[in-house]
Parts: sequence; structure tokens; C-alpha cells
Amino acid sequence: MMNRKDAKDFPQELLNLFDRYVHGDMDRRTFLDRMTKFAVGGLTVASLFESLRPNYAWAIQVPKDDPRIKTEEVTVPSPKGNGKISGHLAKPAKGDRHPAVLVVHENRGLNPYIQDVARRLATEGFLAFAPDGLTSVGGYPGDDEKGGELFKKVDREKMTEDFIAAARWLKARPDSTGKLGVVGFCFGGAISNTLALRMGSDLLAAVPFYGSQPASEDVPKIKAALLIHDASLDERIVKGWPAYEAALKANKITYTHHMYEGSQHGFHNDTTPRYDEKAAKLAWSRTLEFFKKRL
Repeated sequence: MMNRKDAKDFPQELLNLFDRYVHGDMDRRTFLDRMTKFAVGGLTVASLFESLRPNYAWAIQVPKDDPRIKTEEVTVPSPKGNGKISGHLAKPAKGDRHPAVLVVHENRGLNPYIQDVARRLATEGFLAFAPDGLTSVGGYPGDDEKGGELFKKVDREKMTEDFIAAARWLKARPDSTGKLGVVGFCFGGAISNTLALRMGSDLLAAVPFYGSQPASEDVPKIKAALLIHDASLDERIVKGWPAYEAALKANKITYTHHMYEGSQHGFHNDTTPRYDEKAAKLAWSRTLEFFKKRL
């Protein structure tokens, strides 16, 4: 297993390039070409690239056979989307009904880290479902880069409908209390904001982690309470915050915003060097507190 590095081990310029690559603003060849200037002191471009990629062995905080929870893989109908969406369901081993939380992945599909987030929620008393937006193209392929390529092939509006279908299915389950929240990361943060717009009062709480913001004119549609986590070094997302905040205030939307100083986009994902343990743990504790209050 490769040694874990953190963001401080890399130049900020390189991390910014990696962020552009991950989000499709730069192709692989251009990214690797631009990495050459950082391959010094015995480092190669290949070794640098490998050190930036996720190591999912680090993500498993709650294994599938943890006695506190029950897990299963399920498929949900999505007639307005791609027909169906599959995912990882986790719930407490004890009790009949639980508040429900939809967990939405980054722009790579349902990887082991996001599955683990669902199980972490189950250990805290929630019925958690993490759907795979790549279901219609065969599902998460076991590799983030391949997942990113598949992600580009799925119609974005149909994928959004898939997540809405998953959320409504989760809310309506007999082992749900009917109180629904959503938490999402990166692309999933944007989906969390979108569900807050699209689901009205059916959604009580939304927690976007470093997700792109909706258009200001759509903000009046939000009925859910929001808990928004952003990273100060995440220029791409942070630049959209002032306009979003102004719209939230103007429309008297219930929200709390936290900016994690010195943190990178993706700081909660504990499989990459951008992980910031202090920020991640604080944001997660705030998320649990928020869901327990709102759901």
C-alpha cells in the first residue's frame, strides 16, 4: 500500500491542475504534460499521478459485515430517468423505522468511499441509500478514471431524475420515518442543491459538500434547511458562494455555511491527498448534528 500523503506535500498549482483534470476541464494528455514541471528530485510523472489518485483501502471505516448495521444492494425504478438506478442501502441492525438520508457520489460513480459514508450514517441511526448514477452505463467500473469517462456518457437531466426517484423511494420505504435528508460531495453537492430545488417540502435537510450552486433565480423554490460545507482553497466553487448567499438571505432560506480554511476541494474524501482530517471530522460531526436535529 502506498504511503499516505496530504495536500501539503504538493504544490498548490499541481493540486489546482488535478482539480481541473478531475472535473473535465483538461484532458489526460494535457494534465500529464503539465505535471512534468513538478516531476523533480527523482519523482516521475507516473509516480506523482499515482500519489494523487484515490486509495480506497483507506476509506473503509465501517465494513459491510459490521454487526451494528444491515446492508444490501437494491435497484429502484426511475421511469422519468434512465429506467432504473441501483445502489448500496445501509440501515441500523436494530429498530423498525429510521430517518432517511440519500448519499450522492462525486463525478466518478458509486465508489467504495461513498458506500462507506452510507454505512457510517447507518451506525448513527439513519436509513441511508447511496445510488449509482452510472447504473445505466453498467455501474461504477471499479476505477475512478474509467468512471469519469462513463460519467460523461450519461444524460445529466436523466441522471438527476434517477436521484430524485431514489430519494422518493427511500422516503416512502416502510422502514423510513418519512423524514428525508440528502448529503452529497462535489457533483453530489450540486445534486444536493438541485434536490432542494426540485423536491420542495418532501426534503427536510440538504448538506452539500463543495457543490456548485444553483442559479439565484431558482433559490426561492428551496424549502429544505441547508448545511453548506466549502473549502477555502477551492476557487472553482468558492467563487459562486457570494451570489448564492445573497439569494439565500433575500429569500429567507434557513442555512448555515462553513468555510474550512486551508482545505482543498474534496477534503472529506479520505482516500486522496486532498483529505483534511481535522476539517473532515468537524464537517461530519456538524452534518450528523444537523441531521439529528432536522430529521
